[in-house]
Amino acid sequence: MEDLRFGHRERLRSRFLETDGKGVQDYELLEMILFSAKPRGDVKPLAKILLKKFGSLKQVLLAPPHELQNVSEMGPAAVTTIKLAQELTQRILLQEIMNQPVLNNWEKVIQYCQHQMGHLNREQLRILFLDRKNQLIADEIQQEGTLDQTPIFPREVVRRALEHGAGALILVHNHPSGDPTPSEADIQITQKVILAARTMDIRVHDHIIVGRHESKSFKQLGLI
Repeated sequence: MEDLRFGHRERLRSRFLETDGKGVQDYELLEMILFSAKPRGDVKPLAKILLKKFGSLKQVLLAPPHELQNVSEMGPAAVTTIKLAQELTQRILLQEIMNQPVLNNWEKVIQYCQHQMGHLNREQLRILFLDRKNQLIADEIQQEGTLDQTPIFPREVVRRALEHGAGALILVHNHPSGDPTPSEADIQITQKVILAARTMDIRVHDHIIVGRHESKSFKQLGLI
């Protein structure tokens, strides 16, 4: 039986390489991720359980460690391997926009923010700091809040922008409810940040609100 399982792993690896990854299904990708954590045994059932529980490959990678640990057969090595895959993805997405003209790579910026924040269960405020050429120079978590509220302090936002030598910034925060529609409070605090930043010749390009499956831009909504 062990030889058969070993043969399955080799065949799956070969098919993955021969098709540049296009010839394997999501559960098979998860199998391959789990191979190193579970060098023996059949991990196909576990991969399928993970997909069924979390709904998609993306949501498996983004799942909090404690939720992964609650799945039968998911030991510390398997959880670490899954989170490693998530971290690799996040770093690649960041590298694609770092030191690049952000306004010319808007879809990648949205993709990065969605991947970083769409799965969070509490509100979080991130700030993308840009130089005078609108190139991303820093991504910083500014505040972490409750289930439905994150405090935003305009003076603190401006202070950090000055410390980074930023000429512009983009506000990003998530709505754990899943609906990225801006609230009246979101609109009011954004205007306060814009006014505070303007006194230091710092431009606020946008405020992006991240939901579970989509994001909304103040600029595209005509709110900035």
